[in-house]
Amino acid sequence: MTRPVSNRAATRSGNRPASRFSDGEADRREFSEERASLWRITLAPSIWAVHFAASYGFAAIWCARLADGLGDTAPMRLWIGAGTALAAGLILWLGWQAWVQWNLKGQGQHVHDRARPGDRHRFLGHAAFLLALVSLIGVVYTSLPVLLIETCV
Repeated sequence: MTRPVSNRAATRSGNRPASRFSDGEADRREFSEERASLWRITLAPSIWAVHFAASYGFAAIWCARLADGLGDTAPMRLWIGAGTALAAGLILWLGWQAWVQWNLKGQGQHVHDRARPGDRHRFLGHAAFLLALVSLIGVVYTSLPVLLIETCV
C-alpha cells in the first residue's frame, strides 16, 4: 500500500502530480483558506471583548452622567440588552460557520495523526467553534449583572 505523495514531495522527486494548479497556486489557495480560518478564530472572542467594554463603559457613563436623580436604569438596560442580543447573534452565526467547517458528522474521523491540509482546516473549525461557545457564555455572563441591577445608586 503506497502513501499519497504531497505536491511538494512529488516535485522534489521529479514526479509532477496531475493537478490543475501549479505548486505555488495550490499553496496560495490553501494558505488563503487557512488565513480566513485564523481570522474566524479571533472574531468571537473579539466580539465578547467589545461587548464587555461597551456594556460596562455604557453603564458607567449612564450612571455617572445621564441617569436622572433617581438613577433610573430602564433605558440603559434596554440598550445593553439590544447590544447583548446583537453580540450573541453574531457569535452564534460565527459558531455555526465554524461547525460547518469542522464537519464532524461528514468526516467520521475524529483522530488525525498526519498534518494534512484537510485535517488542519477541520481543526481550525473545531477551535473556532469552541471559542465561539466560550465567547457566547462570556457575553451572557457579562450582561447578567448589568441587566439585573435596578438602580445606579
